[in-house]
Amino acid sequence: MNSPSVLGSLADEGFTSLRRAAAPRAERYEIGRSLRDRSPRSDMAHWKAPDRRADPVSQVLASHEGRLERLIPVRIGRMIQSPYTFLRGTANLMADDFAYLACTGITPVICGDAHLGNFGFYASPERELVFDLNDFDEAHPGPWEWDLRRLAVSVHVAGRVNGFREHACSEAVKHCVESYREQIAHLAEQPLLRRSLDQFDVAAMQSAATRASFREEIERSARRARRRTSDRALPRFTERNDGAMRLVEEPPIITRLPSEEREQLGEALDGYLSSLKPHWARILGGYRIVDIAHKVVGVGSVGLRAYVALCEGSSPDDVLFLQLKQARRSVVAKHQHGALAWHRHQGQRVVEYQQALQTVSDPLLGWTTVGDHQYYVRQFRDMKGAIVIEDIDAGALADYAGICGFLLAKSHARTSGASMIAGYVGSGEKLDESLSRFARAYADQVEKDHAALLATVRRGDLPSEPA
Repeated sequence: MNSPSVLGSLADEGFTSLRRAAAPRAERYEIGRSLRDRSPRSDMAHWKAPDRRADPVSQVLASHEGRLERLIPVRIGRMIQSPYTFLRGTANLMADDFAYLACTGITPVICGDAHLGNFGFYASPERELVFDLNDFDEAHPGPWEWDLRRLAVSVHVAGRVNGFREHACSEAVKHCVESYREQIAHLAEQPLLRRSLDQFDVAAMQSAATRASFREEIERSARRARRRTSDRALPRFTERNDGAMRLVEEPPIITRLPSEEREQLGEALDGYLSSLKPHWARILGGYRIVDIAHKVVGVGSVGLRAYVALCEGSSPDDVLFLQLKQARRSVVAKHQHGALAWHRHQGQRVVEYQQALQTVSDPLLGWTTVGDHQYYVRQFRDMKGAIVIEDIDAGALADYAGICGFLLAKSHARTSGASMIAGYVGSGEKLDESLSRFARAYADQVEKDHAALLATVRRGDLPSEPA
């Protein structure tokens, strides 16, 4: 496996003191350009499973350690739906594979799980609808290539699942990488502060779309997202019981908790207030917890502890849903610094790296601890929404892939290494071609791994519940 250096990472001393200047932009660009000798861009096209590659089903089973056993069949049921849902649930498997590949050694903060489904709509603090990366459970300093590789593969796999021709899948990947490459070059030339303030809203998304069909999908998805607010969630998620409001139970997705566990979570939410800025802690102090339940979320996260807390403010219709989500060590971490953890609190890691990668973030992001488990906390119904991949055509996929590549570049440029990445990727199409070939080859690997998991389920060796 590679042991990459930490060029352009948080370990770069030029970014830790106002008394020391970072290397000039032109010098950093040339450093990136020189890395092509050590790690040629053409080499990024290649994928061949290493001889000592772990069995994919074993890796899926290993990722279940510490999860709630009753929910593992639900997770498996979601993962076997398609190669795309399998990809969504196997960030660990992909990180292990990418660790065998050559990389430049440029390590900004990365998402660690950058696939098409982890970009979406949410509300800015000003209640404007924005679109950005929106999942940071695996965020960590790491090779920028890993994010771009995972995103490119997700584009190709999603295209195949939708029945698109191979050429259309490859063209969508190329558009994604081209957009990343052009945006990282643009941002590398911008002042550091300015590149951290760029925001991507619905109007910008519409302008970036070239297909009418995708502009219509953006509008539909944005309308759905705007309706996803706490007050609108009340009829969907709550019921009256003896005059009191409580969360509706929908086993195994939403389940009630013993009173002792609810009390522990309530105490943890009091502790969460201390992780917020004082203004927001005071605001939340005006709310009261009405009920807390366990709620299954996502694909990769199924089986981890995740709770929804219903809080009531100054009146019964002044409600707020908070989500507590268990945070564990990033799948990137062991490949960067072995067994020794850098982060004392994994919830704090998720929050701080989310704020590093997003232009604007939920002001109620914070963290807390319950017993031996660490959590991050955020708003649950905060105008969150997504582009439904299954609903778009091949042209729209190319548009969407380009937008995601653009946003990934924006996120990487917000931490460090943008000039070096820009120097490495260059202005030609070599990287686009290489990653298009890689995405196609690795999509074959995803399909083989998905088939292996599906076969295990069909033999009855692994329990599964329908999604």
